[in-house]
Amino acid sequence: MAFVRVEQRNAHLASAVRLVSVKGRDGQPVSKATLTAISNTRKGSAENRGEEATAIQWTLWGQRAENAAQYLAKGSHVNVVGRVQNNNYEREGETVYSMAFTAEEIDYLDTKAEGEALRGKHGPTPEEGDPMPASKPIAKAKGGKSTKGKKPATEQAELDEHGDPIPF
Repeated sequence: MAFVRVEQRNAHLASAVRLVSVKGRDGQPVSKATLTAISNTRKGSAENRGEEATAIQWTLWGQRAENAAQYLAKGSHVNVVGRVQNNNYEREGETVYSMAFTAEEIDYLDTKAEGEALRGKHGPTPEEGDPMPASKPIAKAKGGKSTKGKKPATEQAELDEHGDPIPF
């Protein structure tokens, strides 16, 4: 099975890192963390210029997972490099198609003080099984240009602490 390298640069976390312990191949427990990173891309030109947010849910394993859960919080800035794998399988006679993103490298872009402030602001990491936040569409991107999936103009977009729209 072939792997494709994926890079997500200058991203920020949409939620806290979710850390769980799972049974590894050898039967020993292994740490698994899931994080959702959002990157903004500028599209178009002049009057049609807008931003498009891309969210990728990454999986981290072992010590990398434990470090991410300890040092990252919602809003943390990161660069992530990893791979995407096609995870198609059969269930009840139907083919289920999915993609899995596994982080191989993660760069923490916040200073120690910024990271501590974010972790203090957002509190403890949610446990696996806690409900994920409800999905919310983006109303307006920076520069006031409309984006796909927008709310009516009378509603305000929910923004994170950096002034970026939160897509969910």
